[in-house]
Amino acid sequence: MKKQRIIGRIKECERLDECMCAEKAQLIIVYGRRRVGKTFLINEYFHKKFAFKLTGMYGKGREVQLENFVSELKRKTRKKYVHLKNWRMAFEELRAYLETLPENEKQVVFFDEMPWLDNQKGEFLTVFEWFWNDWASTKDNLVFIACGSATSWMDEKIANNKGGLFNRQTCKLFLKPFKLSETEAFLRNKNIRWSRFDIVRCYMIMGGIPYYLDLISNKLSLSQNIDRLFFSEDGELWDEFEHLYKTLFSNSDNYVKVVEALSTKASGLTRSDIVDLTKLKNNGDLTKILKDLVLSGFVRVSGFYKKKKKDALYQLCDYYTAFYMHYLKDKLGIDNYYWTNSTNDRSRNVWEALCFEQICKDHIMAIKFKLGIPGVLTEESSWFVRGDRKKGIKGAQIDLLISRSDKVVSICEIKFSNAEYVLNASRDLELRNKVEAFINATECRDTIQLVMITTYGVKENEYSSVIQNQVIMDDLFSEWR
Repeated sequence: MKKQRIIGRIKECERLDECMCAEKAQLIIVYGRRRVGKTFLINEYFHKKFAFKLTGMYGKGREVQLENFVSELKRKTRKKYVHLKNWRMAFEELRAYLETLPENEKQVVFFDEMPWLDNQKGEFLTVFEWFWNDWASTKDNLVFIACGSATSWMDEKIANNKGGLFNRQTCKLFLKPFKLSETEAFLRNKNIRWSRFDIVRCYMIMGGIPYYLDLISNKLSLSQNIDRLFFSEDGELWDEFEHLYKTLFSNSDNYVKVVEALSTKASGLTRSDIVDLTKLKNNGDLTKILKDLVLSGFVRVSGFYKKKKKDALYQLCDYYTAFYMHYLKDKLGIDNYYWTNSTNDRSRNVWEALCFEQICKDHIMAIKFKLGIPGVLTEESSWFVRGDRKKGIKGAQIDLLISRSDKVVSICEIKFSNAEYVLNASRDLELRNKVEAFINATECRDTIQLVMITTYGVKENEYSSVIQNQVIMDDLFSEWR
């Protein structure tokens, strides 16, 4: 069923293959961040051939949604329909139509942007539950695909429904952004053959979001593309931020307040820090906001070494959002060539270094693969200790800790540079002090391994022997599964 136009998505296509071979009704849930390629995947996999397809319209009420439903049904049946007053009538007509189709063939029904079809009273969801449980689930040849970008709605109302749809789904596909290897393949498919260094820098801005990557022109350099898409007054992505959050979250202003707060500290904030910065109440509403942002892939919950869950750090991990907050918010239209002209800006170098840390955390399996521990159970976390002169404690921070079940702790130092990273006497002392501070502060008795993660590796010299293992930029492009 698959088409060559699909880049990556190997596991997802394999699961769809299994669903199409199954001899019972299938309820497939497809969800994930907006622009991540959900609709494209389903359209391409099924060659855009569906027994019925309906796409929800953002911000429209039941009447408009039902009009669209009738229009699609007319195209399929070439019949005239009386005005449908409610969703029960709509699903009854859908059932009547589907019953006329051959039972010896798979009949695929695709409801895209399903959350937008629902209203505040929940009528759509209630009727859909009835439709599935009463009839659709009994049709062995029916494949129903429920798709949506409002990840929190999809998770609560469909994937983890506690009511009539409890445990009814047969397949859940949560689409994540492309990894670096898939991003490289996507760009090559557009006849863009940038260096991996430039692909990483592109990833820092767009992440692995196919929609954004597809806007890149193969006639322009990376910097020229960024200027055209983000810093030009008519750039396609200059107003993306507001539209993105409004279409995903109701009461989006409070969600934006949280991501604004998180953008101020790349290493992350605790829940109490977020409350202090946003002035939001520390209650169930904040819990829901944080949960929704995590589910949607905008925020990562990062553990703190050997501390309880309540001490977890929330980190902004959506690259576009972080880029917007750092470079675009309140600065639109200042310089149409801003990115090209800031190539050697020191603050930009600092920002790129922080982004590279996030990229490494998003490619932890590639790192484990290079370290030879892909099958070892691990826990990733961050760690820091504040200095105290009176107690003789030196402050230290560790970018990434990989605590392994085989009693080894990999202390990962992450550095982004345009050449081999050079250790000198002061950097060597800094690394040794960092390891010592970690052991003393945590009383860790596991074997300690110092790992350097860099773009082009560590230059061999009299100090490089302190590094026990290395991961370079190319390793992050490995096609692990």
